Amino acid sequence: MRMDLLSEPVDGLDEALAAVDAFDRTLVAGLLRPQPAQSEGLFALADAVAASPLAARVAEAADKAAAGAADEDHFLALAAARAALLGAAHDALTARADEATGRTRADAPAPAAPAEQAPNLLAAARSWLSDLARTGWQGLDHDVVSGSSQVVSAMLPDPGLRRPAALLDGFAAELAASCPGATLDRIPVRRWADLWTRGMLLTVPGAAPAPAVDALTGRLLPLGTDLQEHATAAQAQVHALFEPADGSTPRLVRASVSVPKPDTVLGAGVWQLLRPHMSLLAAAGEGRSMDLTGMPVTAEGDLIWQDEHARPGEPVDPFATARVALPTTDAPATAPLDRHPVLLAHPVFLEGYGTEQDAETQTVTFTLAGQRLPVDTDRLPIAGPLTPQAVTGSTACVGLLRWDAGGFFLQPLAVETTVRKKTVALHAGAWAGGTTDKTGAKAEKAATDAVAVLRERAGRLLRK
Repeated sequence: MRMDLLSEPVDGLDEALAAVDAFDRTLVAGLLRPQPAQSEGLFALADAVAASPLAARVAEAADKAAAGAADEDHFLALAAARAALLGAAHDALTARADEATGRTRADAPAPAAPAEQAPNLLAAARSWLSDLARTGWQGLDHDVVSGSSQVVSAMLPDPGLRRPAALLDGFAAELAASCPGATLDRIPVRRWADLWTRGMLLTVPGAAPAPAVDALTGRLLPLGTDLQEHATAAQAQVHALFEPADGSTPRLVRASVSVPKPDTVLGAGVWQLLRPHMSLLAAAGEGRSMDLTGMPVTAEGDLIWQDEHARPGEPVDPFATARVALPTTDAPATAPLDRHPVLLAHPVFLEGYGTEQDAETQTVTFTLAGQRLPVDTDRLPIAGPLTPQAVTGSTACVGLLRWDAGGFFLQPLAVETTVRKKTVALHAGAWAGGTTDKTGAKAEKAATDAVAVLRERAGRLLRK
């Protein structure tokens, strides 16, 4: 991998992100009665897209918003401009990562025909988001936030609206937990602006059409599992390499499963909630391939996992897969609404590096060919044997190349390290199929007891 390319500046990136940051600051105080500093942020956004097809609409929207007279269409234009800048940043960073890894990427497919959606519900959602922009994060109160409850309740039963409904529901819950906004010591400016922007775009009918779906037949070789936890939800995403049965070029794919999670289920216990929904988790944890027959997949490389289309295959070594096959794989295209720097996640393999750990911050850095690559050990799940200490003492790593805070960094999914003079592999998702590890087994038992109690209580409520 060309490590030197990861540290070189990307043309135009800083300017694009500066315009986004300037606009994001306007949402802090709200756009009901904008101040001169907020007007500057609005015009900075308009200037950044002045050479694009959005220029006229965004310039008009900036003028109206600076005068405190913006309507829903104007807020939508501003959201589109912000998303376009972040999309351009994503594309530039992806191109740089592909150049560094020597990877080719599929072209984005033609958009599918938009599905019919309830325009009145989408308009109601857009109206609430516009009210948020006028109020601003510092003006948040429960009356403003609760305005989303009726529209979310009406959207959730409709499968075609579930994606924007879930986003708005989670966004509203996060805002409600932060009320009143005037008392907040710290506001997650970028995050809330991201959620607001995505919500605005998802309220446009046809903005997120049903993905084009193909079918895969061949062998799936897991590389690693990325586990993400929230107090009330968990998601596991398996990154894998797919070898088509027809002998064509291997490609990168991923499969995800998400579940609601009680806050009493901690650590390795979370696998009990995820495991029943996707047999791939156990196979990845056990180091097995899977044979696929007609498995649905989107053009973006997301497997729509169905157990009936898969069966366990032979044992495989993810490190052997990464060493031999990963450099020659094709990467999938990115869906338009997923073009955001924070969503970059490129599977990579590194070995022969040196490691450094800062004594004060405990941050870890890999050094290879005189180049340094930060390692984010905070993303390591506690529901697995992979620890910061193992990463620090490792000699090879399968991970995800990500970007944040102005630079690329590595999220480890698995490492090879030496234990008692023997090379062993430690995987973040090693306990997905169960474990005999003392710590993991204890957490599994605690989760079993907690889930049993919750099910018994739920049964009582249903009987009543």
